[in-house]
Amino acid sequence: MKFERKITIVVADDHTIVRRGLVTLLSSHPEMEVVGEVGNGRAAVEQAIAKEPDLVLMDVGMPELNGLEATRQLKKYSPDTKVLVLSGYDNDEYVREIVLSGANGYLLKNAAPEELLRAIIAVSKGQTFFSPSLSNVVAESRKTRSTPGSSEVSKNSGGKARLTQREREILQLIAEGKSHSQISRLLHISIRTVDTHRNNILKKLGLHDAASLVTYAIKNNIVILQK
Repeated sequence: MKFERKITIVVADDHTIVRRGLVTLLSSHPEMEVVGEVGNGRAAVEQAIAKEPDLVLMDVGMPELNGLEATRQLKKYSPDTKVLVLSGYDNDEYVREIVLSGANGYLLKNAAPEELLRAIIAVSKGQTFFSPSLSNVVAESRKTRSTPGSSEVSKNSGGKARLTQREREILQLIAEGKSHSQISRLLHISIRTVDTHRNNILKKLGLHDAASLVTYAIKNNIVILQK
């Protein structure tokens, strides 16, 4: 297959060895060009907006902003950029979340390099590409997404849909152990605003302390444990 121009890609993975390996692999392909590599979801969104790549190769379990939330934001602010999620998670819940986030494809990390290259080419052409072993879950998730009102119902489990985008960001940062001053600097908001968001999150979720927030964030895939 011959492309008129190279497929531009941003690689997002918080494991440096994995990320550099992906960059090396993709850079060796004559029809692909890596225009950025980042180690967290927030930087992935920023790079996508700034560089307008054809595709972001997105890990799921990243700090500061997980791959699911990064995909949602990326699709909002840079809708033409395709997202191919590359992850070690293969359980039904993660797959459903990924489909609902707007990702264009999902490939398991045990895939062969040739399959990854095929997936990137397919997604960059506007097609979808999901690991064959996930086909049943993907089909059900697409059916859910296409049913009016059903995506909101899906996201309502545990109250997730009641949290705003900013509240989900702050919840992840709190669950990762960051202080209010650190969150303030990361998000460019005042410490008082961070505290207000935290109190709103606690009230919305019916929780009372930081430990409960951490537990909730893990159970609801806002903080994704490394695999």
